[in-house]
Amino acid sequence: MTTADKQIAIIGGGPAGLMAAYRLCQQDGLNIHVFDQKPSVGRKFLIAGRGGLNLTNAEDLESFLSRYEEGAEFLMPHIKAFSPDDLQKWAASLGIETFVGSSGRIFPKEMKATGLMRAWTKYLTSAGVQFHLQHKWQGFTPTGDLTFTDKAGDDVSFTADATLLAMGGASYAHLGATGDWREHLTQSAITVAPFAPINCGYDIQWSDHILPKFEGAPLKNISVSLNGKSGRGDMVLTAYGMEGGALYAISPEITRQITKTGTATIHMDLRPDFTVGNLTARLQNRGKASLSNHLRKKLKLSPLELALLYELTEKESLSDPGEIARSLKSLPITFTNTRPIDRAISVMGGIALSELTDDLMLRQIPGVFAAGEMLDWHAPTGGYLLQACFSTAVAAADGILHYIQK
Repeated sequence: MTTADKQIAIIGGGPAGLMAAYRLCQQDGLNIHVFDQKPSVGRKFLIAGRGGLNLTNAEDLESFLSRYEEGAEFLMPHIKAFSPDDLQKWAASLGIETFVGSSGRIFPKEMKATGLMRAWTKYLTSAGVQFHLQHKWQGFTPTGDLTFTDKAGDDVSFTADATLLAMGGASYAHLGATGDWREHLTQSAITVAPFAPINCGYDIQWSDHILPKFEGAPLKNISVSLNGKSGRGDMVLTAYGMEGGALYAISPEITRQITKTGTATIHMDLRPDFTVGNLTARLQNRGKASLSNHLRKKLKLSPLELALLYELTEKESLSDPGEIARSLKSLPITFTNTRPIDRAISVMGGIALSELTDDLMLRQIPGVFAAGEMLDWHAPTGGYLLQACFSTAVAAADGILHYIQK
């Protein structure tokens, strides 16, 4: 069946929207229009790539999918259909070589997003994709058309044969992901789970013994746990609390606990490669050395680690090597709040997955599809966020093709 002269609207010029546009470009005869409320596309993508664009991860598929927790079953067919290998091949087709880092994370060789974004948008433009910038989506007209407000503040309507919604979640609003689209979908009786920040920092009420002396100091290669969830990596002590990769791995659980009870107490292991027995044995025979010097010599504790040990351990326990070892393996850190959602790397919440067909069309609005962080799945950093955005975009684009061919 022909797709000639079909009008396809993609609302959102982030990774999901642009990947869907790329996928649809492979089909002749489509008129593809990308709408974005900002003066340029890919703004959050470009910011994320400043420190090294982590596209995806080389982890085995079973472990990879487990990172999505309850969203794994939903995402599995889409990630299998457009896998990390497929993502690397796609980047290579645009002239962007990638490599696998020591942690398994996959990056462009130039370690930035700018080259990829430049090649990507150049390809789309040459393929005839039309970009409508500074167009803010205002929902549907009574007849089902799309309506926007343009740069001049005028109302603009657009009739599409199929539409993809790819407007992101609700973090970094100044880059475009405002979450304002929720009200337009709830008016159409679409269930949207509330947004909550993850992959973010958390507030801690530090004492004067910790701040300001250790603000900005790192904790290297530690592990954290809460309610059976664990994460490992680095963290940084901040004026408001803590932030870092180790926390990101369990941030959904931390955010849920804070939402439920008002606080969340994690347990931090400063020496995850040692057992309590190993540490206890190393701390024997202190002699006349001060406790601080003994700990520095035997366990190479940093000044910050020593300060946390003294801050979070009962004084009487510090005279017993076994108690010190147990404390080092399970320091309690209480978070009093999440950082503001606008500063989170990503969010939980979004369009309920039950609202979508297998090819990501909204069940209640035929011809309208959704992809990326608009959907109610979440993931830690490490390449998992972008991979799911790309994979769901490909699935939605394929769904659009099937729909218009019918």
